[in-house]
Amino acid sequence: MDPSTYIAGMTMGLGLIVAIGAQNVFVLRQGLRHEHVFAVCLACALSDAILIIVGITSFAKIAMILPWINPAMRYGGGAFLTWYGAKSLRSALRSRDALVVENTSTPSSLARTLLACLAITWLNPHVYLDTVVLLGTVSTQFPGKQFSFGAGAATGSFLFFFALGYAAKQLRPLFAKPSAWRILEGTIALVMWGIALKLALGA
Repeated sequence: MDPSTYIAGMTMGLGLIVAIGAQNVFVLRQGLRHEHVFAVCLACALSDAILIIVGITSFAKIAMILPWINPAMRYGGGAFLTWYGAKSLRSALRSRDALVVENTSTPSSLARTLLACLAITWLNPHVYLDTVVLLGTVSTQFPGKQFSFGAGAATGSFLFFFALGYAAKQLRPLFAKPSAWRILEGTIALVMWGIALKLALGA
């Protein structure tokens, strides 16, 4: 295990996963409602870990067979992240959204909750772009250390989802304010552009 590569993987994984999306909002809402929080966080983190393993193992092999795919994916991923960052910045400047949590007297069953969670995770094309394509692409820049990179990225997923799920109660007053979402979106824009630049430079 290479510590510096492990940290690089964790940083990259956290930078990608922190972006606001259906999966993160679902985890946040489950945390706010105190419904099946552990199961939901575990399902999301394990799903990410599986896809990260696919990315760092399969993408490197594909890149050896097709040498052009690595730069193509780097520049393509960089372009996507540049667009995503611009979208986040636009949302930061214009959004007036606030977190709304449905009030319900009848909690959802564990099976129904997990089914919804897995559907949101595995049917979201952005999940594959983040884990398989982008993390798989970046992992090729650490020859012989892909396992350390993948372990760091997977650790980032576990840390993020469990922190989000269990800290949700404390975050509820904060994200009831539209300004909090705007600040978060602005931060996401900077993170996405930073990762896009690293991909473009091959750093």
